[in-house]
Amino acid sequence: MQEFLNAYTSINLIFLLKGLWITIEVSLISGALSFVIGSFLGVIRYAKFPVISMVVGFIVDILRNLPLLLIIFFTYFGLPNFGIRLNIMTSAIAALTVFEAAMIAEIVRSGIISVPIGQTEGARANGLTGAQTMWHIILPQAYKRMIPPLVSQLISLIKDTSLATIIVLPELTYHAQIIYGQNNSYMIPMFLAIAVMYFIVNYCLSLVGTWFGRRGNKTA
Repeated sequence: MQEFLNAYTSINLIFLLKGLWITIEVSLISGALSFVIGSFLGVIRYAKFPVISMVVGFIVDILRNLPLLLIIFFTYFGLPNFGIRLNIMTSAIAALTVFEAAMIAEIVRSGIISVPIGQTEGARANGLTGAQTMWHIILPQAYKRMIPPLVSQLISLIKDTSLATIIVLPELTYHAQIIYGQNNSYMIPMFLAIAVMYFIVNYCLSLVGTWFGRRGNKTA
């Protein structure tokens, strides 16, 4: 028992928290970028522009059905073959952004579809253009409906950052590996510590998502 507790020294805990900060930083940057890109792609898919929407839909479907680990590998090890060299942090962010943008694009498209067609018809009848209708009428309503799946996707993103240990991203899981790599008896304590940290972050996110969801339903 004492050896179990010895794993939780102040040095080890601070080292884990530094890894957690990298996890949160990468997640926030990737989440913000993927939200913007995914929203744009989702609107294009919904709008059914000739050829463009079909091509975007095809690319999104490919990305959604590829393993994230494969995208991370390609971003870090494959892109240099095309003359594009990214550092570890940028590679992880790029890979996560591409994958999550594809997932969010489908969430956005589904959210837009869920808005009653009468909203569009009413807006167009009042003289709004298609773009104005989408921006001012449809998307605000759609995003309220999308809050639960978007929060769920962000939680998945935070957990998926652990896959970037394969390219030595110094995030939470990688820092835990370094600690128990120096002492095998610390393996279980480190697993427990990172599980608690992931749980706290993701559970807080789920509570925030629930709060926004309830507030959105009240104002709808």
